[in-house]
Amino acid sequence: MSVKERFLRYVQVETTSNENSETCPSTPGQLTLGQLLVEEMLALGIADARMDQFGYVYGTIPAKGDHPARIGLIAHMDTSDGVVGPTHPQIIPNYDGKAITLRNGVVIDGFDFLPDLAGQELIVTDGESVLGADDKAGVAEIMALAELLMKPDAPEHCTVCLAFTPDEEIGRGADHFDVPGFGAEYGYTVDGGALGELEYENFNAASCKVIFHGVNIHPGSAKNQMKNAALVAMEWASMLPAHETPAHTEGYEGFYHLCEMSGNEEDALLYYIIRDHDAAKFAARKETVRRITDYVNQKYGQGTVELNLRDSYRNMKEMVEPHAHILEKAREAFRANGITPVTMPIRGGTDGATLSFMGLPCPNLSTGGYNFHGRKELITVEAMEAMVKVLEHLVCNA
Repeated sequence: MSVKERFLRYVQVETTSNENSETCPSTPGQLTLGQLLVEEMLALGIADARMDQFGYVYGTIPAKGDHPARIGLIAHMDTSDGVVGPTHPQIIPNYDGKAITLRNGVVIDGFDFLPDLAGQELIVTDGESVLGADDKAGVAEIMALAELLMKPDAPEHCTVCLAFTPDEEIGRGADHFDVPGFGAEYGYTVDGGALGELEYENFNAASCKVIFHGVNIHPGSAKNQMKNAALVAMEWASMLPAHETPAHTEGYEGFYHLCEMSGNEEDALLYYIIRDHDAAKFAARKETVRRITDYVNQKYGQGTVELNLRDSYRNMKEMVEPHAHILEKAREAFRANGITPVTMPIRGGTDGATLSFMGLPCPNLSTGGYNFHGRKELITVEAMEAMVKVLEHLVCNA
C-alpha cells in the first residue's frame, strides 16, 4: 500500500479529540484507527504490535544487519477540533499553482508556498472539515516505512520502535506513554509542516479556563442588583494585552489565545491557551491572568471569577540540545534526499516536548503539510513520499 493510499484511508476515520472528555482516548474513533493500525502492523509481520488500555499503539521492527541503535518514530492519531466533521479528501492530480476553490466556496489562495507546489499531486479538503494531515500524514509515512522495512529485500537498518498516540491535540498525547516499554534510545515525532522542517524548540504551554458567576435580576429592576457575568467576562478579557494574540505574533513571540467563549447574565466562560518559548515570559503571562482575576474579584466580590490554570507542556530545547547528534542525523537525512533542512521554533507543541522531559529526547520532523487545523489544510503526495525516504535514511544510517 502506498503512502498516499494509507493517508486517504486514515483520514476517513474520524478521530477528533475532545478537551471535555475525561477518558483516554477522549473519543472512540481513535480506538478505531488504533485497532486498524495494529491489524496492519500484524499483517506486515510486526509480531509485538499492540494497543494498550489507553489507546496507545506500539510495535517494534527488529534490526537487520549490524545496527545496534534503537530509534523511535511517533505520530498522533487524533485531529484538531478546529472544524469538526468527517473528512472527504479531494485530489488535484497536477496542481497549477493557482487559487483552489473547494466545493462549498472556500478558496485556498494568497499563500506564498502555493506556486512552489505546482506540478505536484495535491490533497485538500472539500471545505467542510480539516484534512487531518496533522497528523495522519505522519502516521501514513511511518506505516509506509514499516512496510518497506518488513520486506525480505529491505535495506539494513537499526531497530525501529513505532508508536501512535491519542489526544495530542488536547495536550495529553504523552500522559500515558510507556517510555521504558517503548525501548528507544531517542525518537522523532513526525508531526511538522512544510517539507524539511526540523524543530526542537516549542512553546511552553498552559490552558486557562476562566469561569464567571453573576447575579441575574429582571432588567426593569436591576439597578445596583444585577451582576452580568457576560459583561464581567468582557471586562476581564479587555485587560489582556490587545496585540499579544496569534494574529499579531510570530517566531518566538508568545500570546494569549481565546479559543472559546459562552455565557449569559448568570454564568460565563472564557477558554484560553497561553504560549511562550521563554520560560520567564511564560511565567509572567500566567501571573498576568492571576492578577486580572484578583482585580476583578476585588471589584465585584470574591467568587465572581474562578481561574483554572493548567500547564500542558514545556519547551523541549533544554532536553534535546545536549543530544545534538540526533539533530544532525535528521539534517543529514534531509540533505541525502535533496531537501534543505530548516531549523525553526514550533509555534505550538508536540508529544515530543513531554517525551523529552520523560527521558526520550524527541525532536520533530516535517510531514509535508500546510495550513493545519482549518478548512484550507493541504498536503502533496510527493512530500509524503519524500518523508518516507527521509525516515528510511534515518533508520538505515543510525
